[in-house]
Amino acid sequence: MIFTLINDEKERELSEKRFLNKRITICSIILLLILFGFVSKLFFWQVVEGESYRKVADNSTAYTVTTDSTRGEILDRNGVGLAVNRTGYQIALDKLFIDPEKLNETILSLVDLMDRNGEKWIDILPISVNSTDGYSFKKDSQDEIKTLKSEDFLNLKNNENAEYCISLLCERYKIEGMDDRKTLRDLLSVRYNMERTLYSNTNPYIFAQGISSDMVAIVSENMQSVTGVEIQTYLTRYNPSGTLAPHIVGALGKINQEEYEQKQKEGKDYGFNDYIGKFGLELAYEDQLKGVGGEKIVQKNAEGNITKVVRSEDAKPGNTLYLTLDSKLQAVANNALATQIKAAKAAGQVEASYKGKGYGEDCETGAVVMLNVRDFSVLAAASYPTYDLNRYSNYGNYYVKLSTDKRAPMYNRAFIGSFAPGSVFKPAVAAAALEEGIINTDTHITCTKYYDYYPTNPVACMGHHGSINLTTALEKSCNYYFAETGRLLGINTMYLYAEKFGLGAKTGLEVSESTGFLAGRDSKAWMDGNTVQAAIGQSDNAFTPVQLATYVATIANNGTRLKTHIVGEIRDYERKETVYKYNKKKPEVESTAGVSKANLKKVQDAMRGVVASPQGTAYSVFGNYEIPIASKTGTAENAGSDHTVFICYAPFDKPEVAVAVVLEHGAHGKYSMSVAKALLDEYFGVNKKSAE
Repeated sequence: MIFTLINDEKERELSEKRFLNKRITICSIILLLILFGFVSKLFFWQVVEGESYRKVADNSTAYTVTTDSTRGEILDRNGVGLAVNRTGYQIALDKLFIDPEKLNETILSLVDLMDRNGEKWIDILPISVNSTDGYSFKKDSQDEIKTLKSEDFLNLKNNENAEYCISLLCERYKIEGMDDRKTLRDLLSVRYNMERTLYSNTNPYIFAQGISSDMVAIVSENMQSVTGVEIQTYLTRYNPSGTLAPHIVGALGKINQEEYEQKQKEGKDYGFNDYIGKFGLELAYEDQLKGVGGEKIVQKNAEGNITKVVRSEDAKPGNTLYLTLDSKLQAVANNALATQIKAAKAAGQVEASYKGKGYGEDCETGAVVMLNVRDFSVLAAASYPTYDLNRYSNYGNYYVKLSTDKRAPMYNRAFIGSFAPGSVFKPAVAAAALEEGIINTDTHITCTKYYDYYPTNPVACMGHHGSINLTTALEKSCNYYFAETGRLLGINTMYLYAEKFGLGAKTGLEVSESTGFLAGRDSKAWMDGNTVQAAIGQSDNAFTPVQLATYVATIANNGTRLKTHIVGEIRDYERKETVYKYNKKKPEVESTAGVSKANLKKVQDAMRGVVASPQGTAYSVFGNYEIPIASKTGTAENAGSDHTVFICYAPFDKPEVAVAVVLEHGAHGKYSMSVAKALLDEYFGVNKKSAE
């Protein structure tokens, strides 16, 4: 019995010991697992995610300051600057250094200095002090008034007056006891714009830009004891020849709210002080031109003083565009348009004085485009009247003047304007009819001056040509011949071929262009009788000058339509590394006309006759021209004097260039032909050869 009890006691002790050992083992394992977890996490924090957490740590005691990149430049094919950078001076307020209690005092000191020296500071508040010593909204500032009253700022109804807005701005910026109305208004203007442009530790406020070197010295001398006021250099956009190609080059402007939000969605690095392309190549190639901003992380101590620069990354400049445009040819295009439009108007005024209206007295606008036939690159593209990009970019009185000019000088007629082509449409009809077997070169149609197959759509011819074939019909531009040919061809077939020649289709340009309007395809309603009008380039047909140039270049290129383009190459800012280059050996094909070379040759020969034959409509200007060309003239009816249109390519036997000219209300074809002649003279050096 005793022995049994002793054994039971020993067994119990052994059992408890085994249980204790098991608990120790389990606890040890758990402890090791916890320790392993801590070590793993520490390794993950320090090694795997070390850089990320280091940035978080930096940012907890530091501020990230961004620096602007240098914008890429825009040059012509020979490296002549069209939009370049030059150094300017600006005044900035840096929140990292400025004493917040002296902010208003600092602002007013700067305003006073600028006003006393006749320099401008950035003033966007749409409120002014009126003659009765009160406040009123500025005229022509509706957009800014809307922003001021928006939910983001004062959250007001439209009927609230300027006085009330001033009182709310005073409350918003805690400004009291200021009696001088102008001083108060100027201070509020700066504070308002600081808020609009997100003034912060990481985003200094640009108080003034484009200040003179004299003003730099004045500010430096008078504000040297004031912290946070900096004179900075920056690169500003400049157009060496501001009137040369403003519609193509485009302009920059301050980024607006909508643009800023869109860029944020795209993940692009833009700030409220940034400038952005608004139109033209500046807009189309914004991503290439802008570059990438730099970044600097600075650390501050408890007193707010900067102790060190933690990290710094340099900005990367944007790329430089090389255009296919030739500045010399572009200048000739501008001058020729101006000269011939003024000549057409002067002659029209004389003729109208004894004949009545409709002889060119209303000619004030026009456009011309010259292409390289080998690759369809734009050599010149001018729209008249033109304007000065350097003055336009200030968005002041000059901009208002341009906006109210009835001639619409900011409208790019070369790429956007759509005009009835008149008889220059006839080569496309001829090519289609030949290919479809509707006519051949021996087909004769008798012109009796008035074509009235469709009594509701009669067509009048400029002459009474009798029985003529295709060649003579193109040379004399016989409406009767092409009205009948168009009727037999039909509108559907007609516009299918016209499309392939590039009419009513975008050409491929990198900047904004119009699609134009192709009769039949784009018309809302169509009657059979409209077809004969379409066949002579009337009806609903309306094409851009660049489409017409592409069309005649396609004829010259034996029916192959290439992509029309104006950017030939993109290089880095230093112009050493090529980022992109148009492949001239393998140009991009947009379409083929679907017309055999044999049939196209018949059209080309007839277009040569327009110039070479004494009965040709272009013989008076080009009959004795030393460079053989092929062409077609056109006159398009519209309200007012007729538009005149001219297309050509040269040399005839080995085409190099194609030209299209439109003079709105030009009335007489010799003026549009003279514009083309001036460009051909420059390109082939005709005047230089004559001088020698």
